[in-house]
Amino acid sequence: MRVLGVETSCDETAIGIVDGKFRVVANLSITHLEHSAFGGVVPEIASRMHIKLILPITEEALKRSGLKLEDVDGIAVTYGPGLVGSLLVGLAFGKSLAYFFEKPFVGVNHLEAHMFSIFLNRQVPKEPYLFLIVSGGHTELIVMHKPGEYEILGGTVDDAAGEALDKFAKMLGLPYPGGPMIDQMASSGDPSFYRFPRAKVEGLNFSFSGLKTSALYYIREKGREYILQNINNICASYQEAVVDMLLSKVKKAISSTHIRKLGVVGGVSMNSRIRQKFNEELRDVDLHFPDPEYTVDNGAMIAATGIYYLQRGIQYGFDLPAKPDLIFEK
Repeated sequence: MRVLGVETSCDETAIGIVDGKFRVVANLSITHLEHSAFGGVVPEIASRMHIKLILPITEEALKRSGLKLEDVDGIAVTYGPGLVGSLLVGLAFGKSLAYFFEKPFVGVNHLEAHMFSIFLNRQVPKEPYLFLIVSGGHTELIVMHKPGEYEILGGTVDDAAGEALDKFAKMLGLPYPGGPMIDQMASSGDPSFYRFPRAKVEGLNFSFSGLKTSALYYIREKGREYILQNINNICASYQEAVVDMLLSKVKKAISSTHIRKLGVVGGVSMNSRIRQKFNEELRDVDLHFPDPEYTVDNGAMIAATGIYYLQRGIQYGFDLPAKPDLIFEK
């Protein structure tokens, strides 16, 4: 079985093709750089860019794979969560392909697909897995009892971790997306230079809005010249607060669930400090990160999730709507 996956939930237009053993046949993603001029994603621009890019990138993915659409055994498409306009572009395109070429069609939960990203070119596990989904729009702790059976342990009550990094970068005048820039500058900074507050939230939930507000007041108090002189240290200190809050909740979740397999997925899982500190402090945990090319939104993770359900005879009708606020409904 080979499935073509379509991902258009936000500002990446992505197509992936994966076979029945979860091996990636093709994976292409284009990030919309047009948003950088506005300091964040503009929904209308994202929708228009998806319309412009989706057919050419599909043709290129098929060319690189040596396949034709007739050779594909199913079409999988993200239907939520995400920007409603962007989701609708991908859904319309995927449904059209499935209808015209008479292929099985399945809708994919974007969050579930991020979890499947660590199984690409590997095997899907039978035992329970604990997942930290950390991205620009999501920070969630979820137990995968088995694929298709999930338990949400906690999530952010305000900003997501990636959003907190991007907004801090914007305060510093760094270009969008700012998270990777923070990571780069922090690599030569001192994380103990200044201690930003770590929010204490009940249970396994997260909160990053207080950290963001604290950083805003700190920048105003110190002044532009001081910030520029110490920018690498300040980036490292702020990033350390984000990582510490993530790590403390993950440790608590491991302790309460007794699950020793952990997947850290999503765009922010590429952050070098997260990978370093999690590896250092969770040595007794079977820890997995996606390969770098599968951390950002990508079509391969959509295709892999689609394969799992299509192999079990699960298909969706063409009346499937976009669900921008989708969490889990399996």
